Amino acid sequence: MADGNAPAQDGTAGIREDPVAAIARADGSIVVSLAGELDLYNANAVREALLACCEEAPDRLIVDLAEVKFIDSTALGVLIEARTRMPNRRAFLLAAPGLETRRALEISGLDRHFTVHETLDAAHAATV
Repeated sequence: MADGNAPAQDGTAGIREDPVAAIARADGSIVVSLAGELDLYNANAVREALLACCEEAPDRLIVDLAEVKFIDSTALGVLIEARTRMPNRRAFLLAAPGLETRRALEISGLDRHFTVHETLDAAHAATV
């Protein structure tokens, strides 16, 4: 029987936060706020949340990266996969990446393929 207080198998019990901090829907838009370290260990949770939102076919899907501390290639792949599920790929927007996240996007070359906005407000105001 599983004990909710048992340490995680990878030794990160109590350290890792839920990568999907919030999902907000308003006026045909969905904002998925991600947080913490996005990597192999939690990429599936991010994938499930983003793909479920894509299935709703929103006018725009904004991924708020303001609280993301680290993102690896697995999580970047999840962003790519989710974007391909949008009927209008230009409506998949990234917002407020911090320094580390922006650097990962630049090093991978994905900053040239995603629409990246400095703020959440800018992503809401963008033409898609």
